[in-house]
Amino acid sequence: MSHYSGNIDDFGMDSISLAGPLEARLKAVREAGFTQIMLAATDLVGHPDGLEAAVAAVRASGLRVTGFQTLRDFEGLSGPLHAYKIDIAKSMLEMCQALDCRLLLVGSSTLKQASGETPALTRDLRKLAMLAIPMNIRIAYEACSQGRTIHAFPQAWDLVCQADMPNLGLGLDSSQMFAAATSLEELDMLDPDKLFLVQLADFMWTEASSVEERIASAHHFRVFPGEGEHSDALAALVTQLHGLGYRGDYSFQVFNHDYRQMPLPSVAQRARRAALWLGENVLQRSVPLPNQIRLKHSTAT
Repeated sequence: MSHYSGNIDDFGMDSISLAGPLEARLKAVREAGFTQIMLAATDLVGHPDGLEAAVAAVRASGLRVTGFQTLRDFEGLSGPLHAYKIDIAKSMLEMCQALDCRLLLVGSSTLKQASGETPALTRDLRKLAMLAIPMNIRIAYEACSQGRTIHAFPQAWDLVCQADMPNLGLGLDSSQMFAAATSLEELDMLDPDKLFLVQLADFMWTEASSVEERIASAHHFRVFPGEGEHSDALAALVTQLHGLGYRGDYSFQVFNHDYRQMPLPSVAQRARRAALWLGENVLQRSVPLPNQIRLKHSTAT
């Protein structure tokens, strides 16, 4: 961890939390003390000066790209749809590589045309992983709550295990867990070395909300960890993952229309407070105070 960001180097913001030009968002994240950022394909292709300018801005920022998101509706297709999605996957991988990013996020398919047969799903995940190997890119497969077949992380984990590729692992989204009311006990089945990313968000729904209401509101009431009604659940999740041996990245997947109407530094500082809460209060990390470490001098005899 760096001396600047202290004990929050493994926490990062998602560009979707911030409005404005890419360069301004990168600056706000960096000045808030973060060392990494999650980017989306739209951050690059939507840049007014083109893809190369966007990549140059990211590299100049000094921020590490946590991951590149999201390849959607990929697995289980056939015929022209399958060929089409292969082309999309190749384009996503090329942009990911251009950013020197080592992780592509893949969301489980929501298409009715997608097969629900396990052999077809694992076949396509293996194919995607094979495409990524020459680029030194890992694939984080996530369950989507609205997925046609895979809609909870235990199902996604089963597919990852059956596909059995060295660069294919699981992406875990706390919002999916909370929306589906998945028990934390399910985490015990995971191999922390195959858990490639954890995305975190707090929420403003109530415990009495139905599953359907939670899923419907998940895109509108996300807030940073510690700001919502599920702070205790988030703390328990992060604590359990740490106990399992997970030492990878945490990304704040917070898309909130209110935040996108606020000044960039204000939003980034909210994220920093969330990272400090998780690092210091939840994981109870300590950072030595400046100039407090002294080496003992040897005593001449």
